[in-house]
Amino acid sequence: MARLVILGGGESGMGTAVLGKQKGYEVFVSDKGKITEKYRNVLTHFDIDWEEEQHTEAAILNADLVMKSPGIPDTIPLIKKLIDQGTPVISEIEFASKYTDAKIIGITGSNGKTTTTMLTYHILKNGGLNVGMAGNIGDSFAKMVAEKDHEYYVLEISSFQLDGIVDFKPDIAIITNISPDHLDRYEYSFEKYVASKFQIAKNQAPGDYFVYDADDETLANWLKKHPIKSKLMPFSLEKSISEGASLKNNSIEIITDKNILEMRTDNLALEGKHNLKNTMAAATVAKLVGIRKETIRECVANFQGVEHRLEKVLKIHHVQYINDSKATNVNATYYALDSMSTPTVWIVGGVDKGNDYKELMPLVREKVKAIICLGLDNSKIKDAFGNVVDLMVETFAMSEAVKVAYKIAERGDTVLLSPACASFDLFKNYEDRGNQFKEGIKNL
Repeated sequence: MARLVILGGGESGMGTAVLGKQKGYEVFVSDKGKITEKYRNVLTHFDIDWEEEQHTEAAILNADLVMKSPGIPDTIPLIKKLIDQGTPVISEIEFASKYTDAKIIGITGSNGKTTTTMLTYHILKNGGLNVGMAGNIGDSFAKMVAEKDHEYYVLEISSFQLDGIVDFKPDIAIITNISPDHLDRYEYSFEKYVASKFQIAKNQAPGDYFVYDADDETLANWLKKHPIKSKLMPFSLEKSISEGASLKNNSIEIITDKNILEMRTDNLALEGKHNLKNTMAAATVAKLVGIRKETIRECVANFQGVEHRLEKVLKIHHVQYINDSKATNVNATYYALDSMSTPTVWIVGGVDKGNDYKELMPLVREKVKAIICLGLDNSKIKDAFGNVVDLMVETFAMSEAVKVAYKIAERGDTVLLSPACASFDLFKNYEDRGNQFKEGIKNL
């Protein structure tokens, strides 16, 4: 019996453990931290061996196959030992994809992937397809394959998950955009990070599709130097496109196989230029899998959007409060500021991932009237914008940041939480940060 060792007892680890057990592997789960009660119950129910708060090397190095959680870097000594001795170390999506014949839509990118994933799923589901949504969002892919396999999957995939693929191949791959993010995991090399994202297309064949932002120079340049086998389906707000999606007057025009879908931009549920692109990507996929034009139009008009991503919370005294806690990098915050049309009080800060704030400068000058720093170390933000805005306040708790914003904001302003940073200095995660923001506003 082949031995499958799973490093990390979170969502992807549990899904893999259940699927592995179902497929006849001897399964062992090892987590450096504590495993939550919810997941411990899963392990007990399926009679799976596990350990927590340690990695016992003797019980791991004898594996035939190792699935590691995306949060574990490739550089730790245990992973190096496994690789040196020739043990395959793969990601959950690689493992799960071997046990399904479903059509797979894989979505990656530095920003916009959650919105694009949820919108694509929304259209396909309403179009009557038997479709599951998994990956970086909701249930794990492996768990879905084990419990209730679907005919289609829409997967949100991070670069960390793509690092661990060998044969994984989506029928339709999407890269929404690429900007510097998580560079700490890629030896601070942007090139390595880009290569990691393009893993999504490495196994694609001529019958597959690659949907991408043709306005993104990084993407366009990489494709010139590293051609891929699948059929290119670009989307663009600037160029005219013979096959793919583009903007014509006030309509999105999508051309696939000489067939044209037109959608008026003023009917879209999502606001902002970046969301035009997310909508183009999702609608292109829907057209490629044969969803009716009318269904696509209806779905892009009634889509609810993603929590913590430019989420309108409340209007108080004619001031709009917007929760964009999911903006954990500069590029995401760029989109947020770009979509502001009123004077903005900007709440920013947290754990900096090697951010360069220069690209935000023109938008901050044009739109931001005050900055509220929210983090344990705000020095980089103060250095970058101290001379650019009239008012800058340091805060160390969300309740405090919200109260300060309430005092500063005037009728017609917007208060925007768009941190451009990770959340781990003051919060459990970006959801916790966004929820505390919403709670703070409700308590005003």
